Amino acid sequence: MECRKWPALCAAVVLLLAGSASADMTLSSSNNTQAALDNSLARVLRAENAALDSVPEERLLSLVTLPDATPDLRYDDEWLAQQPKASGGSEWKCLAQALYFEARGETVKGQFAVAEVILNRAASPRFPDSVCEVIRQGTGQRYRCQFTYNCDGRAETIAEPRAYDRVGKVAKIMLDGAARNLTGGATFYHTRAVRPSWARKFMRTAAIGQHLFYRRPIAVSSN
Repeated sequence: MECRKWPALCAAVVLLLAGSASADMTLSSSNNTQAALDNSLARVLRAENAALDSVPEERLLSLVTLPDATPDLRYDDEWLAQQPKASGGSEWKCLAQALYFEARGETVKGQFAVAEVILNRAASPRFPDSVCEVIRQGTGQRYRCQFTYNCDGRAETIAEPRAYDRVGKVAKIMLDGAARNLTGGATFYHTRAVRPSWARKFMRTAAIGQHLFYRRPIAVSSN
C-alpha cells in the first residue's frame, strides 16, 4: 500500500492492525476475526473514497507531499553541477525524459517546477498512480496527450546528452523526496507562448521561466 498517496487510509489500517493483537478478547463473540477486520477496513475505504471529491486539490496534495529529503537544495546551476550523476529505474527514466523534452531549455528552477507538477499529479487521486502513467496519459489519442512531446509525431531522441544528464539529476532529487515548494500544489502548466482555454478557469499558482502553473479552483459549498 502506498502510504504517501493514502495517508488517512494507512493510518486507519495501522490502527486496525494494532488492535488485532487483542482481537481474540475484544471480538470473542465471533469465530472470524479476519472478517471483522475486513469489514472495518471496507468501511474506511468507502469513507475515504466518498470524501475525495469534497477535498480541495491543495489539501489532498498537502497530505501526500513528502518531508524534504534534500534540505540543502538550491535552484542554481552550480549546486546542481555538484550533484552526482543520476540513474534509476523506470520512474526515473520517465521523469528524466519528460523533463528533457518539456523543460531542458528552462532554468534549473524551471525544471524543478515542471517536475513538481508531474509528481503532484502522481500523488493526486485525480490522476494516474505512477510517474510513467501520468506522463503517458492520453498518448495515442489526438489532442488528448497531457505532455506534447508524446503526440508531436517526432521521434523521442536524446540528442543533447549534457542536458539529459542535468535533468536526470533533477528527476532523481525529486523522486528521492525533495520538497515541492515552487508551484503551490500545481497540477497543470503551459508555456507562455500559448493560451489554453482551461487556464481561464483554473487558479494560477506560479510563473517560473517560460511556464505558468495552475491548480484546480477550490470548490465553494452552497451551504
